[in-house]
Amino acid sequence: MFFYIRNLTLVLVLLSISLALPLTNAKASDSSDAQALVLKGTAVFKSFMADSNMTWFHNNAHRARAIFIIPQMIRGGFIVGGSGGSGVLLHRDMKTGAWSYPAFYTMGSVSIGLQIGADASEIVMMIMTEKGLNAMLSTEFKLGADVAVAAGPIGASAKAQTADVLAFGRSKGAFGGVSIEGAVIAPRDKWNNAYYGSPVGPVDILIRGSVSNAQADQLRSAMPAPQPTKVKTLGN
Repeated sequence: MFFYIRNLTLVLVLLSISLALPLTNAKASDSSDAQALVLKGTAVFKSFMADSNMTWFHNNAHRARAIFIIPQMIRGGFIVGGSGGSGVLLHRDMKTGAWSYPAFYTMGSVSIGLQIGADASEIVMMIMTEKGLNAMLSTEFKLGADVAVAAGPIGASAKAQTADVLAFGRSKGAFGGVSIEGAVIAPRDKWNNAYYGSPVGPVDILIRGSVSNAQADQLRSAMPAPQPTKVKTLGN
């Protein structure tokens, strides 16, 4: 009888471990994927800031309410195409100029037309308005429908269009160019939860600042510093 109970207990323990493993592995995978995205996002943002073709972006990035970085937006298909990628969003405190820790999102779209091939794009978006920021804090929204999006200006003397979101992209491949009109953006809740170790949403991460992860400190330090306000002296 004792031998039976001991074996039954062992079976139950092994069963509980086997049931827990997939969940643990899934969380570990989400966490490692999120960490890798932060590292890629850091490299892409630094590259954009150093790109000689991105002078306007470099000079005006500090004006954004938030910055959304998609290190790799994959697009491909034959007749019916699609694009998708994951990104990180950081919010700038309008009073202190401090940048939040990143929240994770997914972005994707489907298109129909004559298209053959595939490409990968690096995309950085400047969220310029309160409407654009509120959209990013929602459960899901569509660029061009729920918020106005425009291509970011290239070159030092270029002028930006009035839009909630300004998108800058670099692309290589058969398509050429970057188009995100109609793309749907939504939070990656599992990655957010795994990265911070607790159930959190974009508002908790970006606005309340209730969680942190030192792994993202390098990304935060790469964000543009506040620019001093120029005060005109009398007589000038």
